[in-house]
Parts: sequence; C-alpha cells; structure tokens
Amino acid sequence: MRVERICTVCGRSISWRRKWARDWENVKYCSDACRGRGLSPRDRHIEDTIMALLEARAADASICPSEAARKLAGGADWRQQMEPVRMAARRLQRAGRIDITQRGRPVDPDTAKGPIRLRLRPVGVQL
Repeated sequence: MRVERICTVCGRSISWRRKWARDWENVKYCSDACRGRGLSPRDRHIEDTIMALLEARAADASICPSEAARKLAGGADWRQQMEPVRMAARRLQRAGRIDITQRGRPVDPDTAKGPIRLRLRPVGVQL
C-alpha cells in the first residue's frame, strides 16, 4: 500500500513513480526544483506572517494570500511573493493549522483553481 506523500517544500501531493518503488518511504520532494530550493528561514517567516494576519482577525474571518504577499513585499512588487505565500499556505494546511477555502468551503490545494482564501482551522476540526 502506498501512503500519500506531501512535498516538504511546496506542500503539493507527490505522485508515485515506479522508479521510487524501492525508496518510497524516503521521498520528500516532488521535483528537483523543490529539492534544490529546500526550506529556508524565509519560508518559516512567510508562514509566521500568514498566521499573524489570521490571528489578528476574528475567528471565522479569512485573508487573501495577496495580503500576506503585500506585507512581505513591503512596498516592492508583491506579486513576486504570491507563489512563496501559496506554498506556505499549502504547508500550513497540510499541517492542520489553516484551511484553504473557495466560496467559504475548504478545498484541496492540489485541485483548487482560481482565487483562494485562508482561514484558521477551528480547534478540533480535521479534514
């Protein structure tokens, strides 16, 4: 039985590949790009920024990922921060700390198309 693997860097599901059959338990990255990039202190800072923005809101409120990107960019072009923010959001969602939603309902970050929102996961709720 193959257990689902999640990329440590981008938070996406890793598709099983035949060449990984002998080493499936040790697969951590979905691609060479993620393996080369790794997780940095900057990635943890992005996660902390998302959590700080969410904790400053009402319990049932959400934020747009662009709010975190704008805060991180500090006046520079915030659009460059969007993919790192999305990656951090997927990691936080997989860790059970937040929900990624569309139209107020939690969605799978691997299949979500279009605009997303981020909200704190209610205590005791598992997807």
